[in-house]
Amino acid sequence: MNKAQQATLNAVFHRPTKANIRWSAIESLIRALGGEVSERAGSRVAARLNGVTAIFHRPHPRPETKKGAVDAVRQFLVNAGVRP
Repeated sequence: MNKAQQATLNAVFHRPTKANIRWSAIESLIRALGGEVSERAGSRVAARLNGVTAIFHRPHPRPETKKGAVDAVRQFLVNAGVRP
């Protein structure tokens, strides 16, 4: 994991929840942790990590992820056994 991905991991677990995390950075983080990100219908993406799968909506038209989605990503990472 590089510095940018470590910074994204820290941002995802930061409290209060941040709303300025780029979705592309979250996808990069999941891949760096050994996970997979695959396209689904519409703006949906499936993330798999350590046997845990979650479906997310890629934000649009802005690239920043909203707080609720960051909370969902945090929960996904916790369920997959990831801690900051």
